[in-house]
Amino acid sequence: MKASATVLRSDKSLLVFPLLSGLCTLLVAASFLIPVAVMVIGGEHAGQDFHQRMSAGAYLLMFAFYLVQYFVIIFFQTALTGVALMHLRGEPTSVATGFALARSRLPHILGYALIAATVGLLLRMVQERLGLIGRLVVGFLGLAWTVATFLVVPILASQDVGPVDAVKRSVELLKRSWGENLIGNGGIGVVFGLLMFVAVLVGAALIGGAFALQSVVAIVLAVTVVVLGFILLGLIQSSLQGIYAAALYRYAEGGEASVGFDQALLEQAFRSKQKQ
Repeated sequence: MKASATVLRSDKSLLVFPLLSGLCTLLVAASFLIPVAVMVIGGEHAGQDFHQRMSAGAYLLMFAFYLVQYFVIIFFQTALTGVALMHLRGEPTSVATGFALARSRLPHILGYALIAATVGLLLRMVQERLGLIGRLVVGFLGLAWTVATFLVVPILASQDVGPVDAVKRSVELLKRSWGENLIGNGGIGVVFGLLMFVAVLVGAALIGGAFALQSVVAIVLAVTVVVLGFILLGLIQSSLQGIYAAALYRYAEGGEASVGFDQALLEQAFRSKQKQ
């Protein structure tokens, strides 16, 4: 995390990509949720037939939502990771360069979003049909999918390959560098999980103190500070994870650590299940 933070401090423009990604995903969510809410409210008088139609088309609507959301997220991740890779290689970088790279990979990004949306929908269907067992199965399958596709975005950002080949290449690199039956180690996500927990406590204290003062200005100020704090933490986490993924990809592809990243730490990014 320190090595990734060093890269982020030297190129703070990387924060632009997760910021725009967050705004766009909110717009996508609103574009789906608002019409659905209007349909539900407007169809209350339609009775059971309306709800049956909604149930029949729920999976199709969910798939469309997944597809658009994944496309937006992967597009900005590709731009971020591409710029991070350029930075690690010592090349000049810019936000415009990142977006140009992502635009050049649009067909591959759309293809991978289609794969990710299909997997997401299938996992959701399993979870809903099998209840508690489904949730456990989805948890294991979701973890396996996350690990297997960990390097897909860096591959899309650096190689002109299709989404299926990118997934295959990700699995190949992971196996070659970290061995069979690997799982992810807790890293940046764990650290920021703890930070978020602390932020919740601090935020609750600030807002509680503002309400105790019975001042509208204090309440608005406290809520604003807390919201901006959570947004900033989210932006930093997304940026660091993109940089870290880029560094791991360079290590897996070339066998050497990037400047600022300790090779021993990169070697421990994943571990074999048998060693637990």
